[in-house]
Amino acid sequence: MTPKAPTTAPVLATRALNRATLARQLLLHRSPLTAEAAVEHLVGLQAQNVKPPYYALAARLDGFTPDALSEPMAERRVVRIVTLRSTIHTHTADDCLTLRPLVQPARDRELTNFRKGLQGVDLDRLAAHARRLVEDEPRTMKQLREALLAHWPDADPLALSVAARCRLPLVQITPRGLWGRSGQVTLTTAEHWLGRPAEPAPAPENAVLRYLAAFGPASVKDMQTWAGLTRLRDAFERLRPRLVTFRDPNGVELFDLPDAPRPDPDTPAPPRFLPEFDNLLLSHADRTRVVPPEHRGRTWRGNQAYRTLLVDGFVAGLWSLRDDALVIETFDRLTGTRREEVVAEGERMLATMHPEGAYDIRFGTVRG
Repeated sequence: MTPKAPTTAPVLATRALNRATLARQLLLHRSPLTAEAAVEHLVGLQAQNVKPPYYALAARLDGFTPDALSEPMAERRVVRIVTLRSTIHTHTADDCLTLRPLVQPARDRELTNFRKGLQGVDLDRLAAHARRLVEDEPRTMKQLREALLAHWPDADPLALSVAARCRLPLVQITPRGLWGRSGQVTLTTAEHWLGRPAEPAPAPENAVLRYLAAFGPASVKDMQTWAGLTRLRDAFERLRPRLVTFRDPNGVELFDLPDAPRPDPDTPAPPRFLPEFDNLLLSHADRTRVVPPEHRGRTWRGNQAYRTLLVDGFVAGLWSLRDDALVIETFDRLTGTRREEVVAEGERMLATMHPEGAYDIRFGTVRG
């Protein structure tokens, strides 16, 4: 059961939580930060696909262009690697070398699900051999799997590749991840790609402070959802004297940085076009601060996530690019003013991300 906050702690209503989170996420006002600095502040961007990090920054940064992220990625200051929640994230090089060690316990737990296919496999030897392979020459996962299978022919091929991914910090090398470029997922170690060794895992307390700066106010369970880790309460408790606490509408205790922004709940929140898998929607156990209960489940179908539209700070619909049109499908009918605001933001997004294209903006059938 999620602990309840002391009854003396102030209550933050849903709109107050929404505005605070939007401010931390650079979605209440566009930020002048560089792309690299924004990736650092946000503690990474979810990046199962190549394009979402670019759209995520277009919604958050003033003057952003795709080159602003492609350039530091090409220069190896930003990388793509499996970290939080066992998913691919775009991280700064520094975070790549520290956050991966922080979440290693989760990768070890993940590997236990494949132990049947790894019977007789010495995991330390596998990791050492896989490291030699990918540092000698970057390889696709298929190539790596086949090379490992030659040494352990009785093992499950999928389990071998998962073991390599879980035991080693494998980064996707460019041109994969660059805007407008194509390339297979080709892997080497973070240390080899960045030319320096991994750093010790940061103290959990440091990770808590960074999480709250980007996603707070938040509960212990919220951060555990974001990180894919467990047993973080002790870190919060050690920090308690340095933090402030609140209650959410259900009485759950929320922690926050004393000087972090908590705007007035009536602060205007402009429309924003977010990519699929945006961390705004994935980094809290209770997502009602962004996703109204009546719209829960509408941004996913199976394992497929849709691109989402924020109106007044909350998920209000989906969007897609089809042929020559930006198609917007809202869950509820918009007022004339809201519709105009959405169109203006859509035009801005298109001008940023597709300046050479000619797209109409169409409103599709309102989703029931």
